[in-house]
Amino acid sequence: MRENVTEKQKNILEAIYNSMNSFGMPPTLAELRQYIGVQSNQVILDILEVLEKKGLIKREAGKIKRKTRKITILPLGFQILEKEQKIPLLGVSSASPFIESLDTSINWFSLPSTSLENKKVMQSKEEFFAIQVQGDSMINVGINDGDRLLVKKTNEFRSGDIVVARCDDGTTVKRFIAESDGRAYLRPENPAYDNMPIYEEMIFEGKVILNLSQIK
Repeated sequence: MRENVTEKQKNILEAIYNSMNSFGMPPTLAELRQYIGVQSNQVILDILEVLEKKGLIKREAGKIKRKTRKITILPLGFQILEKEQKIPLLGVSSASPFIESLDTSINWFSLPSTSLENKKVMQSKEEFFAIQVQGDSMINVGINDGDRLLVKKTNEFRSGDIVVARCDDGTTVKRFIAESDGRAYLRPENPAYDNMPIYEEMIFEGKVILNLSQIK
């Protein structure tokens, strides 16, 4: 893979990493132009498109792709840079009733090195983020109040997955259950709480794949 990344592409990737590391967000197009010494935004956008196709970064869809504030470096990108993987911490999500939605601001932190031994994470082209749990409705699966969870963004969910669900009331962490008779709901892992119905407007933000607080 390293042989397939040009020096200019790596410089852009490095600029994104440095900006995230120093300021908590990717650089602007103007900053990237200055970083590699070009005048055209299109040159930068073309390089970003190549990096995305190679699975090194991910950009938000639509008009936002012409901006750089919505860029995430994927695991393969960190491998190219030989840097610790950083993921966005998107705020607090409930492990009880719904609480306010995930934060729109982003804080970045390094993924614990021991979790990088998971090749599925390191070699994935998927996007990951982290949340901090508030509440005790998932304690029977070892998710406690204050824990940080690693979440993979995906559109595929199976019955039994622990998911981050969002609706107008906010977000929550629960186990997704789909019964053979067609019923589906969110199940807490604490008998003190009731199952939650899945509403039409509810969105699954991602699937929990790791409790970062259990890594030593």
